[in-house]
Amino acid sequence: MSYSNIINAEIREDVGKGASRRLRRGGKVPAVIYGGDRDPVALTLDQDELLHAAEKEAFFSSVLEIQVGDKIRQQAVVRDMHRHPFKPLIMHIDFMRVSAKEAIRMSVPLHFVGEEESPAGKASGVVIQHQLTDVEISALPKDLPEFIAVDLSRMDAGDAVMLSDIQLPEGVVITALEGEAQDAAVANAIYISEDQGTGAAAAAEAEAAAADELAEAGAPTVEEEPEEGEEQPESDED
Repeated sequence: MSYSNIINAEIREDVGKGASRRLRRGGKVPAVIYGGDRDPVALTLDQDELLHAAEKEAFFSSVLEIQVGDKIRQQAVVRDMHRHPFKPLIMHIDFMRVSAKEAIRMSVPLHFVGEEESPAGKASGVVIQHQLTDVEISALPKDLPEFIAVDLSRMDAGDAVMLSDIQLPEGVVITALEGEAQDAAVANAIYISEDQGTGAAAAAEAEAAAADELAEAGAPTVEEEPEEGEEQPESDED
């Protein structure tokens, strides 16, 4: 791995909302580890160390080593994490223990490769759209990949790459393809007309056109503010 998957933790004796608030004020993160044949254990992690670890994509799709004190080390994966709505803080994190002999289900990111070199990528008037950014897989902990590569190098205009087209590492199964589940598109290459914009440009053009129609009808546009002293319409809300 390109980063350390060891997460240092301490046993947390004091639990509850008040205790969690005190921990956060002290630069700590309340956590819990559960699963397997052992009871859940409340933990405390360092806020700065956890933020640094969570910057890595692999943190959420890899088996981690939870180091508790000097002796206890448990293998686990991230099952849930809550961030502060607007501050760069992690409020709480849950880890689930894993067994080397039991397959686990995880969502792993998709990395698209070969897009620019593909016939569709070189064609004029063609856009390659990514329909999925991650996929749920099932694998033993030792076979769990940090990401799955999706090869688009042979993609031509009008083509679609399906889940069943992805070359998976040995021991990895896409759960959506198990049983009678239907295949799904991961990426497709579509034609666009010369006068059709995409993304933010198309949205801006649509907004401008709508504003012109409102102006022609005599209605105020979003940008127009009532003059000082001008009576504003009454609201139906209390």
